[in-house]
Amino acid sequence: MINLGEMQKLEVKREASIGVFLNTKEENRRGGEDVLLPKKEVPEGTKIGDTLEVFIYKDSEDRLIATTKKTKVTLGEIGLLRVVDITRIGAFLDWGLEKDLFLPFKEQTMRLEKGKEYLIGLYIDKSDRLCATMKIRDFLRTDSPYKRNDWVKGIIYSINDEIGAFVAVDNKYEGLIPKKELIGVYEPGEEVDLRIIKVKEDGKLDLSLRDKAYLQIDKDAEIILKKLKENGGMLVLNDHSSPKRIRRELNMSKSAFKKAVGRLLKERKIKFIEGGIKLS
Repeated sequence: MINLGEMQKLEVKREASIGVFLNTKEENRRGGEDVLLPKKEVPEGTKIGDTLEVFIYKDSEDRLIATTKKTKVTLGEIGLLRVVDITRIGAFLDWGLEKDLFLPFKEQTMRLEKGKEYLIGLYIDKSDRLCATMKIRDFLRTDSPYKRNDWVKGIIYSINDEIGAFVAVDNKYEGLIPKKELIGVYEPGEEVDLRIIKVKEDGKLDLSLRDKAYLQIDKDAEIILKKLKENGGMLVLNDHSSPKRIRRELNMSKSAFKKAVGRLLKERKIKFIEGGIKLS
């Protein structure tokens, strides 16, 4: 059987002026419908009986067609794709083929910008066509090989102000950066380095942008020292400063700021002054 949206190995059944026609060995015996690999994509020296690895999609006339090109995403998978056009009916994405991939409005989860990349999944719609969706949670698995404190790479695909940032780890596994761990300003489509802080019973991953506490204090202390030096040795921030201001100035939480300041005070590298801190 020839499968839409998948890479598969097919046999060259016959040649024509427009290319070669392919099929599986089983369908060849049954007399099933062949699929065309256009002439410009036929590898040099190809002959009847050869096996070629191709991707199957539909052309502008809704006919099955083969390509030897590697797409950026295949059926049931997710990938980061760039928006090349936005129209009244939806968006079109670059997925590595001449015919762009369609992303219907109903499958969009946010306002898109032309030229930006978004994480999408590939599925077959009710009209038996390949389509993109930004509703990728059902594509993500919960059987990752990771354990607590492992570092991984992930792409943020959605942000909820009350819950945190939803992440696709390795473009495969479901993860969440809880609200309290979401330090800094991020947006969907960003790739981030993350530490696993918990593997839940259901296999989902809780993630952090920060290192273990004792290592993170050292890093935060270095950030504060650097900022002090950039500001002539003084910083108008202290225990009474608002969390929002601390985050804006240092990209860290108020709790992290207080811990790092405590470390620097203990080491006598800084001292308190009215309204802030100063290098000793």
